[in-house]
Amino acid sequence: MEIGSKLKRLRVLAGLTQEELADRAELSKGFISQLENDITSPSIATLLDILQCLGVEIKDFFDEEAETQVVFTEEDYFIKEDKELNNTIKWIIPNAQKNMMEPILQTIEPGGLTYPDNPHDGEEFGYILSGTVEIHRGNDVYLAKKGEAFYFTSDKKHYISSKRGARLIWVSTPPNF
Repeated sequence: MEIGSKLKRLRVLAGLTQEELADRAELSKGFISQLENDITSPSIATLLDILQCLGVEIKDFFDEEAETQVVFTEEDYFIKEDKELNNTIKWIIPNAQKNMMEPILQTIEPGGLTYPDNPHDGEEFGYILSGTVEIHRGNDVYLAKKGEAFYFTSDKKHYISSKRGARLIWVSTPPNF
């Protein structure tokens, strides 16, 4: 961890010069400069004094948030082909099962279908990119074609089939694929 650059960032966010921070912490401007340039390291007591002057708790200072990925590319995808049901699932957000929703890119070959899913808590949303699908939910069947969307609660057995093939974005919450 680069303490110096983090201290400098906090000082600048607080709108303080090195001299102002040094005065508040009863340190020299030169010492603050050395800290910010990682030339020297502070004692724990000195670090606590500086953080107090910056209005930051020590636990927050050391609690590094992992940088979260925002954009995902083809290299991030995980693909599963189901030759028995004649479909392919692309998990387009890796490790989405830890998130609140799980989007996939589903390709259903002509005559294919998705694995029937038993009732569970949650909701399902889909957008048809190409082709036509039949959404089977309980005893009901709904038709959706390119450019249309579907949305339903997952409280009944459900699956999707396609006579001529289709591609769709399908989102489940909570993650269920």
